Amino acid sequence: MTPSGARRHVARIARGAADMTVAHALRAAAFGLPAPDRDPFDAACIHILIEDRRAGRAVGCFRMLPLASGAEVGRSYSATFYDLAQLGRRAGPMTELGRFCVQPGARDPDILRAAWGAITAHVDATGVQMLFGCTSFRGTDPAPYVGAFALLAQHHLAPPDWAPQRRAPRTVTLAPGQGAIDTRRAVQALPPLLRSYLAMGGKVSDHAVIDPVMNTLHVFTGVDIAAIPAARKRVLRADAAMPAGAPDSEA
Repeated sequence: MTPSGARRHVARIARGAADMTVAHALRAAAFGLPAPDRDPFDAACIHILIEDRRAGRAVGCFRMLPLASGAEVGRSYSATFYDLAQLGRRAGPMTELGRFCVQPGARDPDILRAAWGAITAHVDATGVQMLFGCTSFRGTDPAPYVGAFALLAQHHLAPPDWAPQRRAPRTVTLAPGQGAIDTRRAVQALPPLLRSYLAMGGKVSDHAVIDPVMNTLHVFTGVDIAAIPAARKRVLRADAAMPAGAPDSEA
């Protein structure tokens, strides 16, 4: 049993074939795939498992692809869907985040806090200057996300100096829309991971990619580390520093 008041979820690096089997199964469950989710990018990535200490099992996972600079963005998963030539001109270390998955039915916000704690520790240890990846909306029909896409188009588009251009054959433009946006409903339609990105000053592509293989719509999302608000950085570093058994006032 986890001690009363202790952090329930912890993130750790996946080690060996058994851990990867767990990650592949989690990814398949989260994306509704009929078989374990594997791809050629796995071999180059650091894989993180998020474990529920009370249940004694993994409830989430994601992977990180460290890149020495923008010159290496062509190695990323995102580059198969987006033209990242502008991002490729940026100097400094970057990391692509991918396959961020939570076990269906697991809704504890501490899962996401544990994940961002691990990401923050990675950023601080390696000097990463930018995080990026593909943030997924479930399904390939854009109709349920018109409000969310309008919100992104009006307030969160990437700046011209690193904004991705189109590469995928099937895309949906993020249109600002007509009239006022129901902001509350639009925010609720955003994936939790994307809401976290936006809280850190994250920006997105001006289009979503229709991905029938993963049964998702996804937008390219990037976070310039230097642009993260100071208050948010303090929260992230507090999560990164919190040991597994430390009290978590928000749990």
